[in-house]
Amino acid sequence: MRLLLVLLALTAGFSARAQAFTLAEIAGWQQQARQVTIVRDTWGVPHVSGKTDADAVFGLLYAQCEDDFARVEDNYITAIGRRAEVEGEAALYEDLRARLFMDSTQAISIYQKSPAWMRQLLDAFAAGTNFYLYSHPTVQPRLLRRFRPWMPLMFSEGSIGGNISVVSVERLKAFYSQKKSSSWLHTDFEKQDREPTGSNGFAIAPQRSASGHALLLINPHTSFYFRPEVQMTSAAGLNAYGAVTWGQFFIYQGFNEHCGWMHTSSYADSMDEYLETIEKTKTGFVYRYGKQRRPVQVGKVALAYRKDGQLLRRDFTTYRTHHGPVVGQKDDAHWVTVRMMDTPLEALEQSYLRTKATDYASFREVMKLNGNASNNTVFADSKGTIAYWHGNFMPRRDPRFNWDEPVDGSNPATEWRGLHNVDEIVQVRNPASSFLQNCNATPFTVAGPGSSPDRAKYPAYMAPDAENYRGLNAVRVLTRKKAAFTLDTLIAAAKDPYLTAFDDLLPPLLAAYEAAPAPAPDEAEAVALLRNWNRCYAKASVAQTLAIHWAEKLQQLARPRAAPDQVFSQLSYNAFTLQHTTAQEKRTALAAVLAELTRDFGTWRLPWGEINRYQRLTGRIQETFDDRQPSLPVAFASSAWGSLAAYGSRTYPGTKKRYGNVGNSFIAVVEFGPRVRARSVLTGGVSSHPDSPHFLDQAALYCEENFKEVLFYPEDVRQHAERTYSPGQ
Repeated sequence: MRLLLVLLALTAGFSARAQAFTLAEIAGWQQQARQVTIVRDTWGVPHVSGKTDADAVFGLLYAQCEDDFARVEDNYITAIGRRAEVEGEAALYEDLRARLFMDSTQAISIYQKSPAWMRQLLDAFAAGTNFYLYSHPTVQPRLLRRFRPWMPLMFSEGSIGGNISVVSVERLKAFYSQKKSSSWLHTDFEKQDREPTGSNGFAIAPQRSASGHALLLINPHTSFYFRPEVQMTSAAGLNAYGAVTWGQFFIYQGFNEHCGWMHTSSYADSMDEYLETIEKTKTGFVYRYGKQRRPVQVGKVALAYRKDGQLLRRDFTTYRTHHGPVVGQKDDAHWVTVRMMDTPLEALEQSYLRTKATDYASFREVMKLNGNASNNTVFADSKGTIAYWHGNFMPRRDPRFNWDEPVDGSNPATEWRGLHNVDEIVQVRNPASSFLQNCNATPFTVAGPGSSPDRAKYPAYMAPDAENYRGLNAVRVLTRKKAAFTLDTLIAAAKDPYLTAFDDLLPPLLAAYEAAPAPAPDEAEAVALLRNWNRCYAKASVAQTLAIHWAEKLQQLARPRAAPDQVFSQLSYNAFTLQHTTAQEKRTALAAVLAELTRDFGTWRLPWGEINRYQRLTGRIQETFDDRQPSLPVAFASSAWGSLAAYGSRTYPGTKKRYGNVGNSFIAVVEFGPRVRARSVLTGGVSSHPDSPHFLDQAALYCEENFKEVLFYPEDVRQHAERTYSPGQ
């Protein structure tokens, strides 16, 4: 009787959820599911295969939802501008920002005009996700109970399309709430101190490879669990392996049997701010453009938000010029608009088609879509070509203007003049040095001295990127190695432990102590450790603990001394910190670190691995941390200090130890011979469910910087299959 009641309850829940979908839809999904096979290997990695590419997309989204539906849904809640409906009023202006640049009406129109092959993929995206919800009636979405095929056209932000995240929500709020900001330009020190995200990409030419084949390192730095590891194949020629962003339907960073692509975040100037001269007339606002007075375009946006258990609505009047939406103001007479890439279809086309490239020429052909506004690309192929492109979507501009600052929107000379073609952007192919690297830094050191692009040949707006400590470290590692690279030595290069930043930071501290009276015994011991430190990370290193905590404290001390509009790179931030703190303050900061460590742990002589920990307890998007629960030691450190293997950690409420939440995520090394060889590791594991064996099965590998063998070929996948099934089974 009890079993019957349980079955009736489950059936009732299943039927209630199924009512959201028609019988015809369900029958179509079931038929498509029979054309899809998912093989979970012994690491839980899904190898999805289908008759068509659309079948593979269907299976990919189903598998993603199995592993972490919450993150799939969360990405789309953000992308379509509906976060306030689940998080409340505080998220309203984040939603407004999303709606200023794209709305569902536009996305539906683009979907309807898309080529047939893209509509098939978009339909498969929605079908695979909805079939998961249909076949898992106990899953309770926070908001989205049905996914629509146009949704990915609104999720081309950041990693593949225009990057709206750089638009300040605070400045937007100040304008649209009519609450004046104290400064329309300001340094966001909270963002400055946040762990840098980005990526490392290395490519090794056959001349420096022991096997005579090109090698590629794929090392994105993201928030943990941001991308899972997957393989997609189809009878139509698709065969890609790598990392996919939750909810997207293509391998974002990865490889096929012919070539591999690694994206690093770019500071190439692909978007612009315009300072519009505004006048108020009897009929509304106008803006000056040359000798004209053009009407400001006015729109209405209604945003829902949750408050006290109720769903309320707030209406916004929005403004835009031909440059783009208004996102802030300098004063009543000068508003700020933003122009950025607005071609989501091309962004998706390029992102998908590059996964089917067969060599440098075909990959370059795909890049002609100019659909990538925020990434650099490190590339290698089986023919031995290695290449680098700095950005992709690059507006052609008048070089007389300073495009780092808002330009005069009333001057027609500030208009974009089309786009630079692929051959005109900063790039290098098969350099004499036989290596390429990019770590979110300047492209003018990507191939080392003498082999990198010439800065003088390009307009300044193409590559305003500063050097950073990882870039310095990467060039050091790749130029000093004389022996030929293998997969093992490429892994060793990717985790070289030297912390370059302390070449700048430590000498002034040591000099301050040399010029001062005799320090206290503990200080003298600490200074001796720092003086003798090899500046390499290690779990057993006490000097690393002292150096990182001291540098963080010194930055906090210098932070308020910067001008409101001062912008920093990693190197200039540390230079500013050193210049704007006295010798006494440098010594006092170290003494404070010793005191605080002793207070919290009973001693300041703490090895780095004792306090720098990896922990995964819940699998929720906002993870919780607990010093009383098991955790693993981690040697590597923040990329802000030049650590190639990046691990951003901090304390949390109730913790004294530091726990990582951003840095190395999916990492792979690939050799492009007649038969692809690859190794990889993922943060924690592919599943977000704590009861899954694949929740933490890669954690020990990750923390020790070890890699597993990638199962790329069907025979290898079958040999290591843990489960084989079709969606819905």
